[in-house]
Amino acid sequence: MSTPTPFSAHPTAVIDQPCRIGDGTKIWHFAHISAGAQIGAQCSLGQNTYVAPNAVLGDRVKVQNNVAIYEGLVIEDDVFLGPSCVLTNVSNPRSQVVRRALYEKTLIRCGATIGANATIVCGVTVGRYAFIAAGAVVTRDVPDYAFMVGVPARQRGWMSRHGHPLRADTHGIMTCPESKLRYQETQPGVVRCLDLAEDAPLPAALSIGAVSYSELKQART
Repeated sequence: MSTPTPFSAHPTAVIDQPCRIGDGTKIWHFAHISAGAQIGAQCSLGQNTYVAPNAVLGDRVKVQNNVAIYEGLVIEDDVFLGPSCVLTNVSNPRSQVVRRALYEKTLIRCGATIGANATIVCGVTVGRYAFIAAGAVVTRDVPDYAFMVGVPARQRGWMSRHGHPLRADTHGIMTCPESKLRYQETQPGVVRCLDLAEDAPLPAALSIGAVSYSELKQART
């Protein structure tokens, strides 16, 4: 059994104590982690990133350069935050009015992608494996697997866990062209993966594109 690797931080990073940073997490140039922040294992926080007090990041979260994660934000496992995306925590900010006790919770669920320069207006939930296009402005809750585009963001379709548009066949089954994982709209506006539970981790072979799900399943039988 391998020994967990402690987190690492570039010498220019500022890490205020106490905070929690999981094993294997990497913190890059000029990042600032505030006291009270909670960061999971095997995360990557890019240059000029900021994590506020009481912000929560799960495991394997990838935060690209110039992203600020404010108090009130909860980021679940395996989320990708693209370069310079904007996450807010007050819907009606005023410089003269103190609203520190009124931060609004924003939840970004497991596996979601927030594209470069996209904005997430506070108080919303972005569903599992949702894909927010670059530059989109999200103003309302986003369903699992939804592909959101534009200002304000509107749903353009569904995306697979591997980030490919999904199209239904004559039986209503949507198959990812890369992984061959199958999806279906089980009720209007609700998509579920037929091969993996929503909270199940992606098998390692699928995460590196080594095999398709059908090949992996065949090899196990």
